[in-house]
Amino acid sequence: MNAEIPHPSQRERLFRRERQSVPAARAFTREALVDWGVRERAYDIVLCVSELATNALVHGVPPGRGFLLRLSYDDGVRVEVHDSGDGVPNVPQADERDPGEGGRGLLLVSELADKWGVGERDPGKIVWCVFVDR
Repeated sequence: MNAEIPHPSQRERLFRRERQSVPAARAFTREALVDWGVRERAYDIVLCVSELATNALVHGVPPGRGFLLRLSYDDGVRVEVHDSGDGVPNVPQADERDPGEGGRGLLLVSELADKWGVGERDPGKIVWCVFVDR
């Protein structure tokens, strides 16, 4: 009997507050997408993970803490980044956009993902985005 073993439809990993966590989060995401057979929009999904992980490290993870990346697959891919920081991220308005560095991460997420938002957790927040199968 040669039955195919199903891959878990949810994966998560905790990342420490260090620079190497962003490329590690991208690699973790690519591996999950390959296992799930997700090819369409894979680049966009990995880019959004990179942006959300970077935002968590820069704005949401106090020293000595980390962030949790949770990926799930069911009629699409859901990305969640859990951190313990204060504040609610938002997309800069047209008149606030500066050609300098920074401030573009959530703008990219809002353009690439089908939906995105911020949820509460204690302490901190969950920034999530969804890519619906088409």
